[in-house]
Amino acid sequence: MTPSDLTSATRQALPEMIQDLRTLVELETPSNDKRLLDAGLAAISGWLVERLGEPDATERHDCGPHGDVLTVTYRGTAPGTVLLLCHYDTVWPAGTLAEWPFEIEDGRASGPGVFDMKTGLVQAVWALRLLRELELPHPTVRLLLNGDEEIGSPASRRHIERLSEDVLATLVFEASLDGALKTVRKGVGLFDVTAYGVESHAGLDPFAGASAIHALAEVVPRIAGLSAPERGTTVNVGLISGGTGRNVIAARASCGIDIRIAEPEEMARIDAALHALAPSDQRVRLTVTGEWNRPPMVPGDASRRLFQRAHAVAAEQGWELTETAVGGASDGNFVSALGRPVLDGLGALGSGAHARHEHTVLAPIPSRTALTIGLLRALAADAS
Repeated sequence: MTPSDLTSATRQALPEMIQDLRTLVELETPSNDKRLLDAGLAAISGWLVERLGEPDATERHDCGPHGDVLTVTYRGTAPGTVLLLCHYDTVWPAGTLAEWPFEIEDGRASGPGVFDMKTGLVQAVWALRLLRELELPHPTVRLLLNGDEEIGSPASRRHIERLSEDVLATLVFEASLDGALKTVRKGVGLFDVTAYGVESHAGLDPFAGASAIHALAEVVPRIAGLSAPERGTTVNVGLISGGTGRNVIAARASCGIDIRIAEPEEMARIDAALHALAPSDQRVRLTVTGEWNRPPMVPGDASRRLFQRAHAVAAEQGWELTETAVGGASDGNFVSALGRPVLDGLGALGSGAHARHEHTVLAPIPSRTALTIGLLRALAADAS
């Protein structure tokens, strides 16, 4: 089958793909609603069987209060296995769909989660469907769906790391950036600094107290000063709270911090600086809690070769594939940090992730799906 024949096949499938997209978007799957996540995953499981047939293997991992992990495996016709990584949770709370339904206008589909990342899930499934339908050689495909990506993948991380261990490549169907694959992503640290002071009456006994708010105000500039733009490190104190009244010397105050890093070595520097923070009033005690939610995605040689393979596939199909670096993180960060080949951003074109103008542009869906098909064929050829 020629590249033009393949693109033609994906174009013919576009109406059904759009209908599938509507079906998925109309499944509300907020990250913090276990009941809706379970219902959504049950519906998605049925849809997978409708589109792909019964899988050769199925695993569902109980993730407690978070969305479960579902892994389905379809045996290939060539050596090796490829992991397709998708998440089915969204940032949108229950009830959003009632006021913001799935709509198509001017060649764009909008609705909660349509761009991040239900279009990517549709593309991944249809790439595998067409590979099988057209009887094209392909490796075994392992499709992993997790329901806690938007909150940092606390329960699914270990499954992602385990299931990416023995594969030819991991392909992540997060949205692209204007069509470019995301080969570099920043790491993310989420921390809280809390000050514990001594409470007292601000008028009757002002000097008996030690203000947690004043102490926190003293150290916040030091926290912000940990930014190092020349190294790709940014620090944002995005939340602050404390105190019980304007006439009370505050006994407690805290701030929430978001840290993005491009270099893995920055983790040690930031950790040391945060734990060295101390206010001038020694009666106030500081604590630092939180963790590095995701390490940075820094492509190694295997990932560089994988991008070049994808670039060649796109060229054969008549277009130029580009790459980019972004400040956001994804589950691909976990795979990259282990030195394994990974490509991210194979999903939708559009914009507005986590915003009310979230949308997917429909016209590129066939070519993006054809890219995945071509890449899986190329990986099969390389492994044979």
